[in-house]
Amino acid sequence: MNTGLLKTIRIERSIFGILMAFAMVFIAELSGEKEIIFPEICALTIGAWISEQQPWMTNKRRIFFLMSIASLFGVLVVRYVQIPLIFQVCLCFAFTGFILTLLKTNFIPIISACILPVYLGTKSWVYPISVTVMALMIIIVQWLMERFHLRPLNNFVPLEFNIKLQVIKWLKLLLVFALIALFPFKAHQIYFLAPPLIVMFTEFANPNSKARKKPFYIIGLMTFAAFTGCFFRFILNVYFDFPLYITVLTACIILFITLNRIKINFPPAGAILLIPVILDKNLLLVFPFEVCIGAAVLTFISKMLFKNPKNDE
Repeated sequence: MNTGLLKTIRIERSIFGILMAFAMVFIAELSGEKEIIFPEICALTIGAWISEQQPWMTNKRRIFFLMSIASLFGVLVVRYVQIPLIFQVCLCFAFTGFILTLLKTNFIPIISACILPVYLGTKSWVYPISVTVMALMIIIVQWLMERFHLRPLNNFVPLEFNIKLQVIKWLKLLLVFALIALFPFKAHQIYFLAPPLIVMFTEFANPNSKARKKPFYIIGLMTFAAFTGCFFRFILNVYFDFPLYITVLTACIILFITLNRIKINFPPAGAILLIPVILDKNLLLVFPFEVCIGAAVLTFISKMLFKNPKNDE
């Protein structure tokens, strides 16, 4: 396939991703159900649709099941597990590590799907239902893209790893995360550890991750995505009172053009782009700085503490 055709197909896939985010927010505003807005959907479209090669070792059935069960577990924790916020988040983090190990996959976006309702205090069943529906749409469109040769076929090979080492890895991840989270949670500044940043931290804890080779690019990309989301939310939605779906449409176009130019498809950047859509407007000015600091700290710590390839998946 020639370069020109590949570029054209990639643009088409990006348009599908932009339309997916637009439709999600449009339906949320039309219905008045803000729980429909799921920032990780932008990360899923980057990984499952836009990237030439899916970055996760998983198949369509696992995507559907894992997104559904993770989002449901997060809401169940909010509704029925009355413990401090930091312990709720750690419980969700541990649960996602358990099911990822059980199903032999590295589909880490479920971490954000599970933790986000805890951050927002979401008790509505609309959230897991909407996540499940959107996960189904993701895999259907991915199947259609593969069938009509708009993207390469994703072949799933279960990850092979030593269960004992894998358990040790997740326990270490949980302990390190809990220690990092103590100060921002105590200070009620939880978005220094926004859910997509926790996904990034888990990705960087893999010594063989390609993202680890470009840490400053990733920190800059996450900061740029957060700034872009906040800038357009503030200017278009807060200042000019445009609908949120116009904000999302504009921000996604800017991010996807940027990803195409720099040739880095890092899914958590898509999720961090949409977090400002669900934030209180008073947090928009500080959120990009929190993301920048949080990304830098998590990147440094993960590269320092997770070096042994024996602990890798």
